Amino acid sequence: MAQSLIPKMWGEDKGGDVFTNLHRQIDRVFDDFTQGDRWPFPALSAGNGKLTPRVNVSETDKEIEITAELPGVEEKQIDVNLVGDMLTIKAEKQTEEEKTEKDYHLVERSHGKFERTMRLPCEVEAKDVKATFKNGVLTVKLPKSAEIKSKTQKITVQAH
Repeated sequence: MAQSLIPKMWGEDKGGDVFTNLHRQIDRVFDDFTQGDRWPFPALSAGNGKLTPRVNVSETDKEIEITAELPGVEEKQIDVNLVGDMLTIKAEKQTEEEKTEKDYHLVERSHGKFERTMRLPCEVEAKDVKATFKNGVLTVKLPKSAEIKSKTQKITVQAH
């Protein structure tokens, strides 16, 4: 979900106010522009001819999990690298042999190389990172470092 580009004040989303409604409409416009394939110019949405996979990053007490949609990519075409707190996923979706005897009316399927680099929210145990690929989805599990796990302290909130 895209974040608002216009700051909000606490409790501002109660509705009814003309400016609140305008704020919501502007947010929707920016959300539409930041959602890859919803961009009004699909050829430009990936930037410089590169494909951009959809990625989810989640976190538990023990690990960070990154999933990336890579439809049409084969396992041998995927390269995952971890350098410090930066994880890079590279892949190439091969083009299918073009059939010149066909007249295409619509071409939306894309091919080419892409690279996506993400900063991890904490230190991980690099030697224990695991990556799997199934049904077009890459899953990378990055166990948190023992030091980070030991520093996590749950704080109880008490009512007075």
